Amino acid sequence: MFRGFSKISVDSKGRLAIPSRYRALVLDQAQNNLVITLNPLDRSLWLYPLPEWELIEDKLSALSDFDKQSRRTKQMMRGYANDCQLDSQGRILIPKELRNHAALTKQVVILGQGNKFEIWDEKSWQKQRDDWLESVGDESVSSSSDSLHSLSL
Repeated sequence: MFRGFSKISVDSKGRLAIPSRYRALVLDQAQNNLVITLNPLDRSLWLYPLPEWELIEDKLSALSDFDKQSRRTKQMMRGYANDCQLDSQGRILIPKELRNHAALTKQVVILGQGNKFEIWDEKSWQKQRDDWLESVGDESVSSSSDSLHSLSL
Protein backbone atom coordinates (compact mmCIF):
# COMPACT_ATOMS: atom_id res chain seq x y z
CA MET A 1 0.00 0.00 0.00
CA PHE A 2 1.50 3.31 -1.09
CA ARG A 3 0.56 6.41 0.83
CA GLY A 4 2.16 9.68 1.71
CA PHE A 5 3.78 12.67 0.07
CA SER A 6 7.44 13.07 -0.92
CA LYS A 7 9.40 15.83 -2.63
CA ILE A 8 12.11 14.49 -4.92
CA SER A 9 14.61 15.87 -7.44
CA VAL A 10 14.80 14.63 -11.01
CA ASP A 11 18.40 14.46 -12.24
CA SER A 12 19.62 15.73 -15.63
CA LYS A 13 19.09 12.28 -17.18
CA GLY A 14 15.44 12.14 -16.09
CA ARG A 15 15.91 9.74 -13.19
CA LEU A 16 14.11 10.01 -9.91
CA ALA A 17 14.72 8.08 -6.72
CA ILE A 18 11.77 6.21 -5.27
CA PRO A 19 11.54 7.04 -1.56
CA SER A 20 13.44 4.42 0.43
CA ARG A 21 10.37 3.52 2.53
CA TYR A 22 8.73 2.07 -0.62
CA ARG A 23 11.67 0.22 -2.17
CA ALA A 24 11.32 -3.02 -0.21
CA LEU A 25 7.60 -3.08 -1.03
CA VAL A 26 8.36 -2.65 -4.75
CA LEU A 27 10.90 -5.45 -4.58
CA ASP A 28 8.58 -7.78 -2.65
CA GLN A 29 5.33 -7.14 -4.49
CA ALA A 30 6.63 -6.50 -8.00
CA GLN A 31 10.06 -8.15 -8.13
CA ASN A 32 11.35 -4.66 -9.02
CA ASN A 33 9.10 -4.39 -12.11
CA LEU A 34 7.15 -1.16 -12.52
CA VAL A 35 5.10 0.49 -15.26
CA ILE A 36 4.93 4.26 -15.71
CA THR A 37 2.29 5.90 -17.88
CA LEU A 38 0.30 9.08 -18.46
CA ASN A 39 -2.49 9.97 -16.12
CA PRO A 40 -5.36 10.53 -18.58
CA LEU A 41 -7.14 12.87 -16.15
CA ASP A 42 -4.40 15.29 -15.06
CA ARG A 43 -0.97 16.50 -16.15
CA SER A 44 0.80 13.93 -14.05
CA LEU A 45 2.13 10.40 -14.35
CA TRP A 46 1.05 7.15 -12.76
CA LEU A 47 3.63 4.60 -11.57
CA TYR A 48 2.32 1.09 -10.92
CA PRO A 49 3.97 -2.08 -9.61
CA LEU A 50 3.68 -4.57 -12.48
CA PRO A 51 1.06 -6.82 -10.77
CA GLU A 52 -1.19 -3.77 -10.25
CA TRP A 53 -0.63 -2.63 -13.83
CA GLU A 54 -1.68 -6.05 -15.11
CA LEU A 55 -5.02 -5.60 -13.30
CA ILE A 56 -5.40 -2.20 -14.96
CA GLU A 57 -4.61 -3.70 -18.36
CA ASP A 58 -7.38 -6.26 -17.85
CA LYS A 59 -9.82 -3.44 -17.07
CA LEU A 60 -8.67 -1.49 -20.11
CA SER A 61 -9.12 -4.55 -22.31
CA ALA A 62 -12.73 -4.78 -21.20
CA LEU A 63 -13.47 -1.25 -22.46
CA SER A 64 -15.11 -0.88 -25.85
CA ASP A 65 -13.14 0.54 -28.76
CA PHE A 66 -16.47 1.89 -30.08
CA ASP A 67 -16.80 4.30 -27.16
CA LYS A 68 -14.62 7.34 -27.88
CA GLN A 69 -13.67 8.12 -24.26
CA SER A 70 -12.84 4.47 -23.54
CA ARG A 71 -10.71 4.26 -26.67
CA ARG A 72 -8.87 7.49 -25.80
CA THR A 73 -8.20 6.27 -22.27
CA LYS A 74 -6.74 3.02 -23.60
CA GLN A 75 -4.64 4.90 -26.16
CA MET A 76 -3.22 7.23 -23.53
CA MET A 77 -2.60 4.71 -20.79
CA ARG A 78 -1.39 1.76 -22.86
CA GLY A 79 0.25 3.76 -25.60
CA TYR A 80 2.49 5.62 -23.20
CA ALA A 81 3.10 2.77 -20.76
CA ASN A 82 6.79 2.06 -20.19
CA ASP A 83 8.32 -0.76 -18.22
CA CYS A 84 10.95 0.32 -15.73
CA GLN A 85 12.96 -1.04 -12.84
CA LEU A 86 14.71 0.45 -9.86
CA ASP A 87 18.42 0.74 -10.49
CA SER A 88 21.00 -0.05 -7.79
CA GLN A 89 20.38 3.40 -6.25
CA GLY A 90 16.60 3.01 -6.18
CA ARG A 91 15.96 5.28 -9.17
CA ILE A 92 13.72 4.95 -12.21
CA LEU A 93 14.25 6.59 -15.57
CA ILE A 94 11.25 8.62 -16.71
CA PRO A 95 11.11 8.72 -20.51
CA LYS A 96 11.46 12.20 -22.00
CA GLU A 97 8.00 12.09 -23.63
CA LEU A 98 6.40 11.43 -20.24
CA ARG A 99 8.49 14.10 -18.52
CA ASN A 100 7.36 16.59 -21.15
CA HIS A 101 3.69 15.63 -20.82
CA ALA A 102 3.72 16.16 -17.06
CA ALA A 103 5.99 19.24 -17.38
CA LEU A 104 8.36 17.66 -14.88
CA THR A 105 11.18 19.98 -13.94
CA LYS A 106 13.86 19.50 -11.34
CA GLN A 107 11.50 19.22 -8.35
CA VAL A 108 8.62 16.73 -8.34
CA VAL A 109 6.25 15.30 -5.78
CA ILE A 110 5.21 11.70 -5.42
CA LEU A 111 1.82 10.98 -3.93
CA GLY A 112 1.07 7.47 -2.70
CA GLN A 113 -2.36 6.45 -4.00
CA GLY A 114 -2.75 2.95 -2.58
CA ASN A 115 -2.05 0.77 -5.61
CA LYS A 116 0.11 3.34 -7.43
CA PHE A 117 2.05 6.59 -7.20
CA GLU A 118 1.17 9.87 -8.83
CA ILE A 119 4.14 11.91 -9.99
CA TRP A 120 3.62 15.67 -10.40
CA ASP A 121 5.82 18.66 -11.11
CA GLU A 122 6.04 20.34 -7.70
CA LYS A 123 4.71 23.74 -8.80
CA SER A 124 1.92 22.16 -10.87
CA TRP A 125 0.91 20.06 -7.88
CA GLN A 126 0.89 23.05 -5.53
CA LYS A 127 -1.32 25.05 -7.90
CA GLN A 128 -3.69 22.13 -8.53
CA ARG A 129 -3.94 21.33 -4.82
CA ASP A 130 -4.62 24.96 -3.95
CA ASP A 131 -7.29 25.23 -6.68
CA TRP A 132 -8.98 22.08 -5.38
CA LEU A 133 -8.88 23.30 -1.79
CA GLU A 134 -10.35 26.68 -2.77
CA SER A 135 -13.26 24.98 -4.52
CA VAL A 136 -14.17 22.70 -1.59
CA GLY A 137 -17.77 23.36 -0.68
CA ASP A 138 -18.37 25.56 -3.73
CA GLU A 139 -21.37 23.82 -5.25
CA SER A 140 -21.27 26.06 -8.34
CA VAL A 141 -17.89 24.56 -9.24
CA SER A 142 -18.72 20.91 -8.65
CA SER A 143 -21.48 18.78 -7.28
CA SER A 144 -20.84 15.93 -4.89
CA SER A 145 -20.17 12.63 -6.52
CA ASP A 146 -22.57 9.83 -5.67
CA SER A 147 -19.60 7.64 -4.83
CA LEU A 148 -18.53 10.07 -2.09
CA HIS A 149 -21.87 10.17 -0.30
CA SER A 150 -21.15 6.91 1.50
CA LEU A 151 -17.61 7.89 2.49
CA SER A 152 -17.35 8.42 6.21
CA LEU A 153 -14.10 10.00 7.37
